[in-house]
Amino acid sequence: MQKTELILQSQEALTSSVYRMRLTSRDPIAPLPGQFVNLALPGLFLRRPISVCDFDGHTLTLVYRCVGKGTAYMTQAPNGSRFDALVSLGHGYDLARIPDGAVLVGGGVGIPPLVYLARALHEAGKACTAVLGFRSREDVFLADTFAELGINTVLVTEDGSLGKKGFVTDALPDSIPYVCACGPEGMLRALLRCTPSPAQLSLEERMGCGFGACMGCSLETRDGPRRVCKEGPVFPREVLLWN
Repeated sequence: MQKTELILQSQEALTSSVYRMRLTSRDPIAPLPGQFVNLALPGLFLRRPISVCDFDGHTLTLVYRCVGKGTAYMTQAPNGSRFDALVSLGHGYDLARIPDGAVLVGGGVGIPPLVYLARALHEAGKACTAVLGFRSREDVFLADTFAELGINTVLVTEDGSLGKKGFVTDALPDSIPYVCACGPEGMLRALLRCTPSPAQLSLEERMGCGFGACMGCSLETRDGPRRVCKEGPVFPREVLLWN
């Protein structure tokens, strides 16, 4: 964990409710794929945790959905806004365990952290496939980013308005050596039912402090209670009791 100040360089709407921020840091930072940042916002007691979407050594990219008072404030922040931030939080993806040919599976706002993971795998010379799920064509975002990285990308929409109709579990390749996923629990549970492949899963959970002090995001695992913000948000499938 590192405390710093993030300065907003640009912001754009990707859909009617999803926004992309690009920020620089006052101090040198080195977040890893799967980690998150915690932003302090004016008038709000709890910080807002946002997954790292991408990082190029200088610019930090965050993609978030506007769902409440805190994220609504973020959508109106002008360029130059400064955010008190805790960065490099949580336990991210273990790149050493991910083989060539892994399948990255994301649903909704579980997709952003897979961008940084895909970039890291690409730079390590490991090929991967991305299977991305959305409700409809209007909800699709970041698909072009995966394509720009040269990642084989499969789009799935629930209504069939773009790509394959159905859920991400309906579009999985026949051969899956390894899975890295991020999304709602229902999607992750269904994914594990569909494949026996080894996997690393990033869990979504409401957080208080974001660094393991309050125990508010504790999860019972095969190794006992674990904090999603500290020991997670990425867990290997074998430790999850709903595996």
